[in-house]
Amino acid sequence: MIEIESLKKTILIILAMMSFACSAWSRIPIDSSRIIKVLSFNILHGATTKGDFNLDVIAKVITDANPDFVALQEVDYKTNRAKKYDLVTELGWRTKMAPLFARAMYFDGGEYGEGILSKHTFIESRNIALPYTPGNEPRAALEITTVLPSGDTIAFIGTHLDHLKDKTDRVAQAKKINEVFDSNKYPTLLTGDLNAIPGSTPINILEEIWTSSYNKDNPIPTYPSNNPQIKIDYVMFYPKSRWKILKTEIILDSVASDHCAYLVTIELLGNE
Repeated sequence: MIEIESLKKTILIILAMMSFACSAWSRIPIDSSRIIKVLSFNILHGATTKGDFNLDVIAKVITDANPDFVALQEVDYKTNRAKKYDLVTELGWRTKMAPLFARAMYFDGGEYGEGILSKHTFIESRNIALPYTPGNEPRAALEITTVLPSGDTIAFIGTHLDHLKDKTDRVAQAKKINEVFDSNKYPTLLTGDLNAIPGSTPINILEEIWTSSYNKDNPIPTYPSNNPQIKIDYVMFYPKSRWKILKTEIILDSVASDHCAYLVTIELLGNE
């Protein structure tokens, strides 16, 4: 009996020590300098679903989300339909973020392509032209390299794949993205309107290299914004071992754009 009582006391002591250790571990602060918020947002070339032109409505979606990086699609640069505005610079001014535009094609008296907004400065950037069938819209992938407050260097890519029912260009563009970026020196995020649903050929091609942030058992739709039915907006990352998804959100705003903005909170993990 004495041995049993002694064993019970020993077990209680061990459990108490484990509880204390777990409590101490839970108080270890998360390195917030490695946690970033990434937003993918197709901005409908500055128009709203009401048919007007209101950059303040678009900017409010961005500022309310408070992202570190934004990949913008359907971005106009001094086109006639956008009233000769440089949309990325205008949105950068309104959101207090650093702007960068990359041309995919000349259009309507100006240019059309991709945009990035960032809370952090750019070390370097590059604009990768994606393959397309003559007569279809050219597409591009805009990449920036930047340094987080933690001192870690990362790459961030914004892109917009072809929208046509024929998936030929989308497939070729997905393959090109893999070819160009799979040898990146730094941990990389791939963000944008990919115009392809989960399980489709272009997404499967990308996911051979990239890890997606969405729940594959329940992919939440992002389009159209007034009644989302399909998921076509994404945040992906590479390599898998360097990133951890903390939260994903769909921003439901049926006026700012015909797409829902897709917000992902992600942590950059250290090298093991």
